[in-house]
Amino acid sequence: MKLVLASRNENKLRELRRVLPEWEVELLGAPDEPVEDAGSFLGNARIKARHGRLHARPDEWIAGEDSGIEVVALGGAPGVESARWAEDGVASLLAELDGVTDRRARYVCELVALSPEGAELHATGTLQGEIADHPRGSEGFGYDPLFVPTGKSATVAELGDVWKSKHSHRAQAARALAALLR
Repeated sequence: MKLVLASRNENKLRELRRVLPEWEVELLGAPDEPVEDAGSFLGNARIKARHGRLHARPDEWIAGEDSGIEVVALGGAPGVESARWAEDGVASLLAELDGVTDRRARYVCELVALSPEGAELHATGTLQGEIADHPRGSEGFGYDPLFVPTGKSATVAELGDVWKSKHSHRAQAARALAALLR
């Protein structure tokens, strides 16, 4: 089956392709991107999927994805603003948490898929963990050099893309979505 991701993010495309090898996943070639102003990951994923539906072929499944990191000590920030929160999110997050001992955080991913007929499916994935004192590792993207999953001592960037394709918030949401699509 074919799934069109309403995004321009090559990193997310690579992750979804690793998690959904039985699917042909590609990025949407839309001329613009929608405004993500829903205030929630689910709402923004829905906005992206509906935008994608306007630009995709009528016979294609469309997926909208929104994800980010929520830090307990920051009241859930950066949350839905994770990608736009700061020019250098990693450095800014470390600065915000300087001297803070409660470094609990979680990654959240929401996926919304729209069928050619307009039916909506929704899946969620979360990964609990904490923020490291300094960036470590070279794989992944975004906040991965800082995020240490619960039960691990390494960051997601150190654990690597293979680990991430099995355990990340996006991998969990994608597997849940794939089960619904079957």
